[in-house]
Amino acid sequence: MAENPYAWIKPSLSAIDQANWRRSVQEIQGMSGATISLDHRTVINFASNDYLGLAGDRRLIDAAIAALQTYGSGSTGSRLLSGHRPLHRQLELAIAALKQTEDSIVFSSGYLANLGAVSALTGRRDLILSDQYNHSSLKNGAILSGAAVLDYAHCDVADLRRQLEQHRDRHRRCLILTDSVFSMDGDLCPLAEILDLADQFECMVLVDEAHGTGVLGATGAGCVEQLGCTGRPLIQMGTLSKALGSLGGYVAGSAELVDFLRNRAATWIYTTGLSPADTAAALAAIAIIRDEPDRRAQLHQRVAYLNYQLATHFSQSASADAGFTPLPSQSPIVCLQVKDAAMVLALGQHLKQAGIFAAAVRPPTTPTSRLRITVMATHTDAQIDQLIKALREYKG
Repeated sequence: MAENPYAWIKPSLSAIDQANWRRSVQEIQGMSGATISLDHRTVINFASNDYLGLAGDRRLIDAAIAALQTYGSGSTGSRLLSGHRPLHRQLELAIAALKQTEDSIVFSSGYLANLGAVSALTGRRDLILSDQYNHSSLKNGAILSGAAVLDYAHCDVADLRRQLEQHRDRHRRCLILTDSVFSMDGDLCPLAEILDLADQFECMVLVDEAHGTGVLGATGAGCVEQLGCTGRPLIQMGTLSKALGSLGGYVAGSAELVDFLRNRAATWIYTTGLSPADTAAALAAIAIIRDEPDRRAQLHQRVAYLNYQLATHFSQSASADAGFTPLPSQSPIVCLQVKDAAMVLALGQHLKQAGIFAAAVRPPTTPTSRLRITVMATHTDAQIDQLIKALREYKG
């Protein structure tokens, strides 16, 4: 009798279990917000990327409903065939205005934007240098391209320079990839220094602004704006699913770049266009970001308060006693590093029992286990105090 070709799956799952790496979904009932219903129990939500609290904003909901009533529930085809609607172009122009670029192109998800852009811009004769902590979508886009791919040490400009000096002249084109805000650490890339190296070694740069768009910069344009790099030659990618409270992804840059991607990015050409409802919601979010800077200021006040409380209550010795250490952060993503996967699961469960929902993140998503806390503009100081109290009560 022939062996079962699927028999390997069960022992593979057992190995995942033994490492405490097995994942499962957690059902959230009702509307997204600073508090949510998890397992039919109200908890404070410190696990969302909805940094500005827009996913439940009535204006986004109304815009989505109006688009549904006008255009229906789906785009019905790829943008080059039957899937293009006026809303799509309006959103692309709004993103370009926010990012201060010539144009932009909207994809059906941020993951697809990175896969499509990276694999279209590079090929087998090219070199990709990628920060070792980059998002999976950047890493897989690099693999899909067929280019030679090398990681450089996290945010290490000296290591990036060494690799450019050693490898750049062997390849036709070179693309440097980096997150702007690293999603599992909360730190920022040294973008200005990377762009200086790119100028010196004739490289393209693609920066993933998924966690920067709407959050950082004087106008909410992102980390590129905050770090003083607006107008420099680079490729800006981002998502509509985090601070913008919708779904989808984009690439912004020169008009020539965008036109090239329309003709060569397979994940745009062969994918159904973003739904009208998601497109309209993202458009409404960009208008709010433009018109309501106080919402962004409120977010940064909440982040500063959380960091102050962590510094006050978890000194180096106190962190050692608690079993976790706050990692440096320059964003609304604040992580507490713990010793192993079992402990971070226990910490997450303790917080849930205390009415707090925060993400317990484990390898292989990150190199070390950590509790990932994300702050929203709609959190209150009292809710942050409740988080700190629960952390202080944990006995690891």
